[in-house]
Amino acid sequence: MDTIRLAQLLFPDVTETPEQVEARYPARQLPEGAKVTRMAPSPTGFMHLGNLFGAVVDERLAHQSGGIFYLRIEDTDKKREVEGGVQLILDTFRKFGLPFDEGATIDGDNGDYGPYRQSKRAAIYHIFVKQLVERGYAYPCFCTEEELAEMRAEQEKNKENFGYYGKYAKYRDCPLEEIERRIAAGESYVIRFRSMGSIENKIKHTDLVKGTLELTENDQDIVLLKSDGIPTYHFAHIVDDHLMGTTHVVRGEEWLATLPVHLQLFDVMGWKRPKYVHTAQLMKMDGGSKRKLSKRKDPELALSYYYEMGIPVPAVIEYIMTLLNSNFEEWRRANPDQSINDFPFSPKKMSVSGSLFDMEKLSDVCKQVISRMSAEEVYGYVSDWAAQYDPEFAALFTRDPEMTKKFLAIGRGGKKPRKDIEIWSTVKQYMDFMFDELFQPDYSGMPERVSTEDAKAILNEYADIFDPADEMTVWFDKVKQLAAEHGFAPETKLYKKNPEDYKGPVGDISMVLRVAVCGRTNAPDLYSVMQLLGTEKIRERLARCAQAL
Repeated sequence: MDTIRLAQLLFPDVTETPEQVEARYPARQLPEGAKVTRMAPSPTGFMHLGNLFGAVVDERLAHQSGGIFYLRIEDTDKKREVEGGVQLILDTFRKFGLPFDEGATIDGDNGDYGPYRQSKRAAIYHIFVKQLVERGYAYPCFCTEEELAEMRAEQEKNKENFGYYGKYAKYRDCPLEEIERRIAAGESYVIRFRSMGSIENKIKHTDLVKGTLELTENDQDIVLLKSDGIPTYHFAHIVDDHLMGTTHVVRGEEWLATLPVHLQLFDVMGWKRPKYVHTAQLMKMDGGSKRKLSKRKDPELALSYYYEMGIPVPAVIEYIMTLLNSNFEEWRRANPDQSINDFPFSPKKMSVSGSLFDMEKLSDVCKQVISRMSAEEVYGYVSDWAAQYDPEFAALFTRDPEMTKKFLAIGRGGKKPRKDIEIWSTVKQYMDFMFDELFQPDYSGMPERVSTEDAKAILNEYADIFDPADEMTVWFDKVKQLAAEHGFAPETKLYKKNPEDYKGPVGDISMVLRVAVCGRTNAPDLYSVMQLLGTEKIRERLARCAQAL
């Protein structure tokens, strides 16, 4: 076979050489040990948790080492691409705070190693496929869909491996004259890789998560270029990762099955293999057993779910880190106020088996993360979320920013901050009593030891003595005085010592006021709340409650 003649026949318009392409992509000048990673999603209109899971690994490996984290859009499958898919990818990673150093943007490219969209790199792939044809590692295949179906049926009948290999590689040794005749006749064809592998051979590979693997060598003549000239993922990402200087490829363990193909392609091309990081699948408990997260069954798989529900982005990232590195939670307990970026992330601490995704655990992480935020930060997050998903509440929440921030600051900070807020969508319920428009009191929580007659008297009398200028000690002294006047112990310890001498402890009086002012038994520090609401509103609510009892 005259492979040079065949290559010219298949690629008559390709004049540039691989060496010329390589010259346009010089080796990156980075510090020793710096890693180059990429996020390479397809614009299918669905961004899922697995994308974020891998992206966090990519970002940490790159930025922790002083390297580069870039975005490449793998848009060679036009049938699956949706309008606005690239914008969705960019918006999603922006919302989750993952900063790309270079790569695709909505308007084009940012960086010197583009184009960063595979659809704009067709000419590059053809140059390298032409070289493989010249070297005898690629050839045209004219199999029709019907022929491939017949081949598969025969393999199934004979209980053989499926695929295009060995005796089933019909056009592997097709004579040049026949190839010329078929092309002249306008027959459709793909370009296949000529594998020199055998399933009788084993290869060893060290994955940064899975450790040393023994894999069956690839013997499949996979498709490199489809009939429309567009490359398959298998070939395109090999070329791109080489030219863009990718040092570490992070992807799900479902790609392990095709790893021998990719290693073989790197070797045939004469290129240095990147290091592979195959992440474990995300699992969940369902009826006592584990299963993979499902797009159809589990709304939490979609990344849109998290910002629609108001689940804090920092909490999602923090929870993912607990899944990625087994020592993260211990580090966080020892370093509660440090940035997550200070955590020494390592692939060696990643789970080899499936990572169990637990929404209850995520909720706990949310509470912890929000409790460490300043009132200003919480205000910003809630304002942004409510503006998009609850505009009516947004108008109330931002009507008096200073009042809202002071409310959010109640119980915040210190060694044991309050953990009332779980997600942004619950803030409305958490602070509804601060707005007359949302205030719907439930007076059923009045203490059992306080009679209706006593409750009314307490509410009416307190209205006359409340003064927002009082310091907290003065404020509570008035509550204790009111308790004593109505037969309640002014000190809790007095009630515990001689309960028969009192109707109840001073806490019962505080609860009467809390239920009247907040409309519920559970609310932040009552003194702080009353300071914010002011005299007129406090007296109005005390009177409203007394009338309702």
